[in-house]
Amino acid sequence: MWGSRRDRDRSAVVCIACGESLAREDAREYDKEGDRWSRRDKEFEYLCKECYRELSHQPRGDLEDLLADVEAAAGGDSQEAYVAAYQHEVVRRYGDPEADAEDTDRQSD
Repeated sequence: MWGSRRDRDRSAVVCIACGESLAREDAREYDKEGDRWSRRDKEFEYLCKECYRELSHQPRGDLEDLLADVEAAAGGDSQEAYVAAYQHEVVRRYGDPEADAEDTDRQSD
């Protein structure tokens, strides 16, 4: 007979947020694609319970695609290049939030 799920994986994992090493059974799965129920051909990352509780559980929309595109555009040169590429891509996709805020301020005057 098959063992319980808890007995199958007693390996240690590392929390991607804080770096703590912990037993797999004490960790929470994190799926960067946001669909942890679809398990085929995936390798999950893990969070400790404390970091998991602090994680925002709001929908991410196309955030992962945005970050992948930014990483490709930045070319891995530096953190400054990454942040600049991120800001450029956000404005390109969604508009300039600062300009929108200025327009709103002018309309309320």
